[in-house]
Amino acid sequence: MEGGFGPEIIFTIPGTDIPVTETVTNTWIIMAILILFSFLATRKFAHKPKGLQNFVELLVDGIYKFTAQTMGEDKVAFAPYIGTLMIYLIFANLAGLFAIRPPTADLNTTMGLALITFFMIHFFAIKRKGVGTYLKGFLDPFPALLVINIIGELATPISLSFRLFGNIVGGLIIMNLLYGGLAALSGSIGLPIPILQAAIPAPLHIYFDVFAGVLQSFIFAMLTMVFVSIAMD
Repeated sequence: MEGGFGPEIIFTIPGTDIPVTETVTNTWIIMAILILFSFLATRKFAHKPKGLQNFVELLVDGIYKFTAQTMGEDKVAFAPYIGTLMIYLIFANLAGLFAIRPPTADLNTTMGLALITFFMIHFFAIKRKGVGTYLKGFLDPFPALLVINIIGELATPISLSFRLFGNIVGGLIIMNLLYGGLAALSGSIGLPIPILQAAIPAPLHIYFDVFAGVLQSFIFAMLTMVFVSIAMD
């Protein structure tokens, strides 16, 4: 979507009509940062950790404990995915602090992540319970609820994606409107530099980009763990 508050098209792949938007390029930037950090943080691991290695080990240990506490010790193998998901979402949601459009302000990104969760729910439910028991679950607590149970399952990726997308794009819209209003106000009172835009938005950035961004990353990862765990139990 071009214009308005949608992601702009940065370029078109040569020889095709395939557009590459801000969402894709900013995701590439975040991926490059995380890959570079992973390489630098793990290339010189020592038997006695110090410095950056201490932070990395603390982070990994925390993710594994968090996953085990939420999903159970028997599902701790999900920790690498949950950790990757949470770290990516935190970086993506905080991108606005660096004047980069958050990839999660694009419904394509949030729906893609929600669909991964959706397929994980049903794949691991079938793997753990078997096809027969899995299908029988749609008839609980009684067969008349079959349609409602199916609709409820299909609503999961929709609710997951729109919750994250709505919170991030809502903050983006509010901040854009605020900057626009402050720019007009600065011009109307004859300020030579847009000083109002430099000072006033700072507290709102702390809320919309830092607090809400980190909180929504946590909520998305937590709901993913809860949904998958419930489906498997």
